[in-house]
Amino acid sequence: MSAKGTVLKRVKQSIKANIRNKNYKSALKTVIKKTMNESNKEKAAKLADEAFSTIDKVASKGAIHKNKAANKKSKISRYINNMK
Repeated sequence: MSAKGTVLKRVKQSIKANIRNKNYKSALKTVIKKTMNESNKEKAAKLADEAFSTIDKVASKGAIHKNKAANKKSKISRYINNMK
């Protein structure tokens, strides 16, 4: 494979990965917003379980770093623990 062909292949792979990561990140934002906008503590706790699962899944796919995932989970936990 020539150098030109290799570059084109990397560009195609990069575009595919970018689209895939964009989908993961969009789902992540949606589930976090849903959890953070809940005012009922019990419902928020249930949504948090779903959010944690989604965050772990996105981190395992490599779309976000594991430390960023931990920070997001911590933010959700703090929000729920501070609810009345």
